[in-house]
Amino acid sequence: MIKSMTGFGREQGIVDGYEILVEIRSVNHRYFEFNSRLPRNFGYLDEKLKSLSGERISRGKVEVFVTISKNEGTEAEIEVNLDLARGYVNALRNANEALELNDDLSLTSLMRFPDVFKIQLVQDDEEIIWNAVKQICSTALDKFIDMRETEGQKMYDDISSRLEFIENKTNEIKSIMPQINENYKNRLYSKIKETLADKDVDEQRILTEVAIFSDKTAVDEETVRLHSHISQFRELINSDEPVGRKLDFLVQELNREVNTIGSKAQDLSVTKTVVDLKSEIEKIREQIQNIE
Repeated sequence: MIKSMTGFGREQGIVDGYEILVEIRSVNHRYFEFNSRLPRNFGYLDEKLKSLSGERISRGKVEVFVTISKNEGTEAEIEVNLDLARGYVNALRNANEALELNDDLSLTSLMRFPDVFKIQLVQDDEEIIWNAVKQICSTALDKFIDMRETEGQKMYDDISSRLEFIENKTNEIKSIMPQINENYKNRLYSKIKETLADKDVDEQRILTEVAIFSDKTAVDEETVRLHSHISQFRELINSDEPVGRKLDFLVQELNREVNTIGSKAQDLSVTKTVVDLKSEIEKIREQIQNIE
């Protein structure tokens, strides 16, 4: 079934202590174009998100918004520079002996000296974060695809009804062509008879002229091709594969055949039908601009 190129999906959750929000949206585009907006320090997720999205999206301008926060606070590692601490202790005790002061040196005293304690934030594991983001993003993608399929169903129904209209009108044109030729023959016969008055009418000449007219106005090939294109169109819109580009080509072919019929038409009713057909084809063309 066809899918729309526009869609939206949103999912929020907590995975492995990370609170994650993912929003996915897309608009029409000839190809697959991806852009992500990520928190600072999480740029490495861009290519992974592009690859994950590209597995399920073939066309459209796609934007993915991600926010990540640690739900259980920031972890840190504290290290003691023992060599530096010993240096401070030795220096202070030497000063104490030289100056004959009371030795009140304590651990609290050491804490006041720079670089004795080193605080280092624990780096987040990129693989753990990616697995958490991937889980939330996959669910958001499910919702995004569901919306595309829902919109695709509406387009499918609309296009199907228009294809049926085109098919019926094509059959009408095919069915009235013999009568158009017959009407031309009668008009030609009456005009020649009126011109020649009492003279004999060359029946063979009339049949020749009618044959030439029929050949010029014959649309059998065009109607056959129209039916073939309609059949292909129906097959494509029932496919599970991305078909937007193929449908665009078929719309051009439908329009080409109808234009040819219009150029051959020597009858007002056919001309009017051609106008109706071109209007329906244009509406289909507008629809398929949004098909993946």
